[in-house]
Amino acid sequence: MVKNTDNQRINDEKPMNPSILDERLSALDPSPAQLQKLLDEVGRRLAAFVETIDRQPAQAADYFDPQASWLRESIPETPSAPGEVLDFIFGQVIPFAFNPASPGYLAHVPGGGLFSSALGELIAATVNRYTGVWAAAPAAVEMETQLLRWLAELMGLPRGSLGLLTSGASMSTLIALVAAREEYLGEHLLKGTVYYSSEAHHMVAKAARVAGIAGRNLRPIQVDGRFRLRADLLEETVRQDREQGLLPFFVCGTAGTVNTGAIDPLAKIAAVAAKHELWFHIDGAYGAAFRMVPELQSLFKGMERADSLAMDPHKGLFLAYGTGALLMPDMANLRRAFSASAAYMPAFQESEEHLDFCELSPELSREWRGLRLWLPFKLHGVAAFRHALAEKRRLAVQAWQRLSREPDVEMAAPPELSLFAFRQRFQGINREEENRRNQVLLRRINAPRRIMLTGTEVGGRYFLRICILQLRTHEAILNEGLELILEALAEARNSF
Repeated sequence: MVKNTDNQRINDEKPMNPSILDERLSALDPSPAQLQKLLDEVGRRLAAFVETIDRQPAQAADYFDPQASWLRESIPETPSAPGEVLDFIFGQVIPFAFNPASPGYLAHVPGGGLFSSALGELIAATVNRYTGVWAAAPAAVEMETQLLRWLAELMGLPRGSLGLLTSGASMSTLIALVAAREEYLGEHLLKGTVYYSSEAHHMVAKAARVAGIAGRNLRPIQVDGRFRLRADLLEETVRQDREQGLLPFFVCGTAGTVNTGAIDPLAKIAAVAAKHELWFHIDGAYGAAFRMVPELQSLFKGMERADSLAMDPHKGLFLAYGTGALLMPDMANLRRAFSASAAYMPAFQESEEHLDFCELSPELSREWRGLRLWLPFKLHGVAAFRHALAEKRRLAVQAWQRLSREPDVEMAAPPELSLFAFRQRFQGINREEENRRNQVLLRRINAPRRIMLTGTEVGGRYFLRICILQLRTHEAILNEGLELILEALAEARNSF
């Protein structure tokens, strides 16, 4: 609960258990008894956090004091009481932020909060298995490989497809783009051209720049009335570039854009890519996981023809930030781009059945990422994820239908998945003033801090975005959020 005191501190309504761990941990390797007590203390605070999550604000970053005295604290040469340190983390650091764990967090693309995933990460970090090379932890690498096989199957990729886990879609797309560059361009780097929707995530252009593609050779392709890449313009642009002596080599389709949730015509893009010998990459960071819902699979026709697919389990599969996946039917493309060896390294695998992840990306050091999702899949079953995703889609459609009944509300497009954008129209004013009023509308909706929406621009017009993908977002909080939105719309009508 937010208490707007002079110090603007955020405190939980429920007091903590008075018992705290006072024994200092002067040794870097605590005894088993100390370790158990510390885990108990952390677990108690995490349980209290989860128990009160529905009463916590959806965002409180603006309560943070950048002049707080603790920011000037000197280097701690001696140990502090663990209980005091944990109280500080949970009381003075965690609250002052956007709260993606909140059921009212409908901003950006949420997803995190799956505690079974956190358990997997805790186990992996404690036992500290090195999974960059198969020989160093063969069972752990095989477990992660098994997870990748499951993901590829769930995404409808050809039998035998695998991939690797990354920090997120930005890194996945960069890795795919470098592999495509090595496959298609050779020494002709400055002639390579990259194609993507004008609604694509900015990380596509960023990855191209990092991969050494000249900015003048980046081609955002115009979209149709539903904000989907126009395959006819893609093909026309590719032909024009070839006639100019350039080397088209990479096209990215999007399965769920961040502005409107649009899904590009993947099958048509795949046909253009095959015809003109382009690497076909799909950015499915937000939307690809929805393919797991049977009634939504037709939206992703053409995904099975991708040369590479980026998806983010830390979005659509509810993991904490930091887990992406790059899935591919042909792992040899990654090995050609990233293989490197040294005398001090363990022997690498020559078999295609066993993966050395360090041979597939720029990373040599990497954590054991696979347990973060393998454990939840095993503990909950994949059906639980399907049901949760179907619920988020249903709630988004429900919200869209309700707001569509307001005569002065304009929708950018119907929700294909769980995201849509809307704005309030006003008569007799210019676009700049209408944009300003919708920005005011967003602030009014977010002011109570029960829900959090974000804004964006579509065609120069300011829209508000609703993205329903938080694990804990259910019908009750959505209805509460809709009431807040409707009240803010009414207030705007009266104010303006």
